[in-house]
Amino acid sequence: MTRPFVFAWHFLTAIPISRSHHAPSSAELATSMAWYSTVGLVIGGLLAAADQGLRLFLTAEMANVLLIVLLVLLTRGLHQDGLADTLDGLAGGRTAADRLRIMRDPSVGALGATGLFLSLLLRYAGLLALPQPVRLPVLLCMPALGRWAMVLVAWASPYARSEGGLAAAFLTHLSWQHVLLSSLVLACALTAGLGAIVAASTIGLGVMVVVVVRRGCRAWFGGVTGDLLGATNELIEILFLLLIPLLVMAR
Repeated sequence: MTRPFVFAWHFLTAIPISRSHHAPSSAELATSMAWYSTVGLVIGGLLAAADQGLRLFLTAEMANVLLIVLLVLLTRGLHQDGLADTLDGLAGGRTAADRLRIMRDPSVGALGATGLFLSLLLRYAGLLALPQPVRLPVLLCMPALGRWAMVLVAWASPYARSEGGLAAAFLTHLSWQHVLLSSLVLACALTAGLGAIVAASTIGLGVMVVVVVRRGCRAWFGGVTGDLLGATNELIEILFLLLIPLLVMAR
């Protein structure tokens, strides 16, 4: 087990797997992002396994609610927090500096709370509308897709805060090789689970959304932060859930 994988796992989940891996270098943190899709697949595997068990005893509605709870618990609500902070920054700040300052405030504003609630509602609706034949591969690939998008947004993006922050070390040494490895893992998983056409369509749409997100990050915040990466994850995962029935029907 490589150190970068352990760092990726510890950063993206609440489940400790090693107590001997400490003090990562900036290079190791950047390399850990190459493993983000892989960690996402493991998270997706846990969701898929839980879904199979829950649906034996519970209604589809209750199973979907518990899946969302499980996902939040597995990830410590890291990405939901990033989404709420991002929305608060956009709502309350007129300049990039104002938005970044608001995002650092630990309290959640009205728009952040509303956006978080709506994101959970949309996620629930997406899960409820999933066609049964693709439910398992979608649950498996959804977390991998969101974390791949984080890597793509981070690549070659400036860090927004001049004083540094949590995400700065990840961005410093992130290279196209790390992006390529993360992309290959995702492409293989999507192709195996949903077919080549749906996989290509999903990745293509994901790249389009990432381009828009990157431009928004530069225009509104002056670069990327950890909160913005978390918000990206939420956006991509929810869009995937909502659009996958259309992509499956169109293949």
